[in-house]
Amino acid sequence: MTERASQRPNLLTGRVSIAGVSPSSLDGRRPAAAVVDEAVPIVVTAFREGHDAMGVSAVLRRPDGTAAQQVHLTLHDAGLDQWRGIVQPDGEGEWTFDIEAWSNPFDTWRNRARIKVPAGVDVELELLEGSQLFQRYAADLPGADAALLTRAAHAMVNSALPLMARLAAGTDPAIAVLFARTPVRDHVTVSAGWPLRVQRRRALVGSWYEFFPRSEGAIPPISGTFRTATSRLDEVAAMGFDVVYLPPVHPIGAVNRKGPNNTLTPGKDDPGSPWAIGSQDGGHDAIHPDLGTLADFDAFVSHARTLNMEVALDLALQAAPDHPWVTAHPDWFTTRADGSIAFAENPPKKYQDIYPLNFDNDPEGIYAEIERVVRHWMAHGVRIFRVDNPHTKPLWLWDRLLASVRATDPDVLFLAEAFTRPPMMQALAEVGFQQSYTYFTWRNSRDELQEYATELAHQRSAYMRPNFFVNTPDILTEYLQHSGPAGFQIRATLAATLSPTYGVYSGYELYEDQPVRPGSEEYLNSEKYQLRPRDWSSDADTLAPYLTLLNQLRRDHPALQDLRSLTFHASESHGIIAFSKQVGEDLILVACLMDPLECESTIWWDMHALGMEEDDRFLAHDLLTNMTWTWGQQTYVKLRPESQVAHIVHVRKA
Repeated sequence: MTERASQRPNLLTGRVSIAGVSPSSLDGRRPAAAVVDEAVPIVVTAFREGHDAMGVSAVLRRPDGTAAQQVHLTLHDAGLDQWRGIVQPDGEGEWTFDIEAWSNPFDTWRNRARIKVPAGVDVELELLEGSQLFQRYAADLPGADAALLTRAAHAMVNSALPLMARLAAGTDPAIAVLFARTPVRDHVTVSAGWPLRVQRRRALVGSWYEFFPRSEGAIPPISGTFRTATSRLDEVAAMGFDVVYLPPVHPIGAVNRKGPNNTLTPGKDDPGSPWAIGSQDGGHDAIHPDLGTLADFDAFVSHARTLNMEVALDLALQAAPDHPWVTAHPDWFTTRADGSIAFAENPPKKYQDIYPLNFDNDPEGIYAEIERVVRHWMAHGVRIFRVDNPHTKPLWLWDRLLASVRATDPDVLFLAEAFTRPPMMQALAEVGFQQSYTYFTWRNSRDELQEYATELAHQRSAYMRPNFFVNTPDILTEYLQHSGPAGFQIRATLAATLSPTYGVYSGYELYEDQPVRPGSEEYLNSEKYQLRPRDWSSDADTLAPYLTLLNQLRRDHPALQDLRSLTFHASESHGIIAFSKQVGEDLILVACLMDPLECESTIWWDMHALGMEEDDRFLAHDLLTNMTWTWGQQTYVKLRPESQVAHIVHVRKA
């Protein structure tokens, strides 16, 4: 362990105490998450005994250990001794930051002198001590700065001058600026080596679109192919999406194959579920022959790249009963008392067409095969993996696999599809998953969405990066089933503006809302079990133009690519949610309906959080309608599901 790393823990017993540092994961035992050019808030709890002034700074260090940036933190909450500042790494790699806290003799002297000298208490002693401090500091400064301090030091002890002139010489604003820029630092305490893993921006920012290549260009029972699906890539790119996520593209098992709507009686032409991986045509490293060849897949990935999109591939670590693994490695699975291999279950759901892996029997053999499969697809241009149900596999697997891939290919990203208990979701993020599915789809009231989004943006953002999918092949929420087109527009607006990464499953833009049965979140005629070609050339009303606009706004505005600046504001009505995001000078305000019902509300913007005074007025340019209003702290809004479900406002100072 290096000397820097050994200093990492919080230093309660340092000369100046450092009791808490953020961002950190597991108190610095795991790297906190960041991406290139992200504004990373540094939050520190630091204090000292007594009433003397102090200061805190953060030193951002590149992977080679050199200092890239030093930021003096400001006291954000005096009652909690909380200091804050922003650092911004400009490259990928394993960065660190140090926290330095110190006694500030200049501020201590100035605060004391401003009280005691006018009151006639210890006047000459206070001015003498100020003079000596200035002379000590001047010795380490360049000419002009040293001269400024020297003149002030002499003036403070010049009894021929009026008393208040002597004090003014020492408290001159120019001197305060000088000390603020390069403060005098006594009794420095350093908490060093806090790890910050900086990855490419796609780890935080992206617009995902999921579709099944076998449905694109399909003429049932004839499957679509990678070649027929290529034209769909152009349409997805035109909507502004930058990640195309494909469900498994491997051969599908014939044994226990599922039929339409998850029935156990498939017809001879039913294609089965893509997640039932493996047949006599191959396993996880093969392409389903109906989709084409590996060369066709390569061409598909290449075409996506020409459109400035990436292909994300599903990584589902399970096998159909006729997967080659079952024959070659039966010990990789669980054998039940009757000699049968256990199929997957999530009671009451049964997946008779899938065998889960058992990692207890041959962990080294299974691990080696999984890494081989992942690197096989990496070699064919896949740099993003959406991992199916990672919470049903041991954490050591992900810790080892993601570290191994990161060591050779740090640009490869993994998304955890884990709708499970919070501690497991948190642990998956801590061991290295760059992104996580979330509970967003089920947070449909204003208060619960505000609470959850605040947790993700602040308490969890040091290690967990959310992907707000509005729907998936498994999730057609009750909200979408009953809310009509306006509800689809509302949920897309919230996903695209609350989170820097969000996703849409194909058919969302067509307002597909029919469940297989009342009370179910499964789609009727689910694409998981059958081909589902759609008429994309129809002149019918779709959500595509609105999704296109949302994606353009996300590209144009850095604030919408940010997670940690999310701030909620008070709305009089529970039917409208209000929030802001800000990066630099780019400030975005959002007011959005929660339900597809007309609603009016007064919103009270937290002007301090927006960097303004309470009585300031500002120009609010609505990016959805191109209209501009003058707003202030209190704003009245009225939103209608049939015409405008949200205001997405770019703030311009009046």
